[in-house]
Amino acid sequence: MTRRQLTALFVLCLAVVMVAVDGTVVSVAVPSITEQLNASYTEVLWIGDIYSFVLAGLLITMGNLGDRVGRRRLLLISAVAFGAASAAAAMAPTAGLLILARAVQGVAGAGLMPSTLALLRTIFTDDNQRMRAVGIWSAAGAAGAALGPTVAGVLLEHFYWGSVLLVNLPVVALIVAVGAWALPEARSEVEHPLDLISVAYSTAGILGVVYGITELAHSGPAFWPAYVALISGALLLWVFLRRQLRMPMPLLDLQLFAQTRFSAAITAQLVCVFANIGALFFLPIFLRQVGGFSPLQSGLATLPESILSLLTAAFSARLIGRWGHRQVLLAGLTVGSAGLVLLGLAIPISYVAMVIPLMLLGFSFGSVVTVCSDLVLTSASADRVGAATGISETSFELGTALGIALTGSVVSALYMLFGDRTADFGESVDPRAFTLSFGANCVIFGLLMGAATYAVARALRNRRNAAEATPIPSE
Repeated sequence: MTRRQLTALFVLCLAVVMVAVDGTVVSVAVPSITEQLNASYTEVLWIGDIYSFVLAGLLITMGNLGDRVGRRRLLLISAVAFGAASAAAAMAPTAGLLILARAVQGVAGAGLMPSTLALLRTIFTDDNQRMRAVGIWSAAGAAGAALGPTVAGVLLEHFYWGSVLLVNLPVVALIVAVGAWALPEARSEVEHPLDLISVAYSTAGILGVVYGITELAHSGPAFWPAYVALISGALLLWVFLRRQLRMPMPLLDLQLFAQTRFSAAITAQLVCVFANIGALFFLPIFLRQVGGFSPLQSGLATLPESILSLLTAAFSARLIGRWGHRQVLLAGLTVGSAGLVLLGLAIPISYVAMVIPLMLLGFSFGSVVTVCSDLVLTSASADRVGAATGISETSFELGTALGIALTGSVVSALYMLFGDRTADFGESVDPRAFTLSFGANCVIFGLLMGAATYAVARALRNRRNAAEATPIPSE
């Protein structure tokens, strides 16, 4: 790699780390936010969720927009907007305004993520270099998501809760200053129209479905507005998909899913992130509220997963070269499923018992995200790489947001089952109910991940058998 390529890779990884960190960084600050902004349980979930849901809802749009206006231009503009939104969120006087500022952060983050992965394909044309670069990029993303609680713990030991967001400002300045020189401009040669109606359908549909799920779990089955939101969101998503099938240049290119490698990669990444991030978001809260850990201690508690995730992603290119994409992907999913079940069983025991399960989750996260990123990057044609990476990042962020939302919903429902009141992140938390509900949630999600692993394995096996059965045409 040349010096300019390395500098460009550094900038892209820095952007990925910043966006990924902000997906989980607020978890350690939840008790402080709850106390200082008088945030309710539902508001806390939305503070963690709205960022990733807006990201998920707009990533496909931004991937297409980058194809059209230029990926470097979109990345630099989005970085500036991300910094401004971070400053506004850090100074928010109420929980409602903090949720709004986090949503704006999500819009800006949606412009950053697909541009980073799409630019890798432009910068690294050699296959071996590209695979190494994707491994480093994936390591940055995986480590960023895992390091969020650690970064927050270090900052909260000395500063107020808003410092976990203000730390983005010097990072943004570095991205803009260095990226303007090091990053090449790239856009699609084919004109892709931007369908704002599809944008509205997909974003509103996602938010409606998740709002309905979250409110049903927390407020109970008698809360009728949750059913309205759930049904309306599902209908909007159905209309969105029908619209994509009819359009000559759709926002979501469903034809990409006809490729088994692509669809398996998207499914595997969604499941892996969904299962991991939910546990990662609630673990620091659990350790602070039940284990008596300080902000710094609860943040550092996620380091076993962070370190293994970083190392695995960095060396995944070698693993892929030796065993192939399929074997590494299935190994990562299997280890992750086992890690979640073991984490659930270890939660009632002690933090020491959680270390090995956390390391297994780190291996799973780093390997799966890296394999899936490379599969997606090589599945799309050059003029649709932005759209393909937008779908990939959508699965990542949708997995993040669904992990937080559904973990919160399951924990809340089980908390009411094991305790005598609804879930709360304040000082009145019921230690026994929180321990049992969080542990049971991890076991349930681990089993679901195991079922998804079996489904992905069957799909890839059928594809391989079909390829082997196809006769070689005679000349």
